[in-house]
Amino acid sequence: TIGEGSIIRSGTSATIVAYGAAVAMSLAAADELAGRGIDVEVIDLQSIQPWDERLVLESLSRTHNLIVAHEAVEQFGVGAEIAARMADVGFDELDGPIVRVGAPFAPVPFARSLEKAYRPDASRIVAAVERSLA
Repeated sequence: TIGEGSIIRSGTSATIVAYGAAVAMSLAAADELAGRGIDVEVIDLQSIQPWDERLVLESLSRTHNLIVAHEAVEQFGVGAEIAARMADVGFDELDGPIVRVGAPFAPVPFARSLEKAYRPDASRIVAAVERSLA
């Protein structure tokens, strides 16, 4: 159903909210973090307008840390809006900063080697979770 996300991995340490290709990256990051004893919950929004604000807030209320991951540029996009909304309605639930993972605010490079550096990946999501939990 449009507007209904789903929890695709349950966890207690932090919530990663993602959509599209970032969902697979988030699951890979969750696997890596699990090996370190960090149990993250992964939410697939499935749609971004409308988005499942209730589900994200409920998850934040359990984990108290939030990471928003997507392939779009980090500034001025969907992730920024989710972060702003959760900072507003979920502020009292936060134990650390909301961390966004996205592409830099620059044109997408043509060279594959540069594109790989440009695109977010599981290692950047892992670093974001660690930053939120620090």
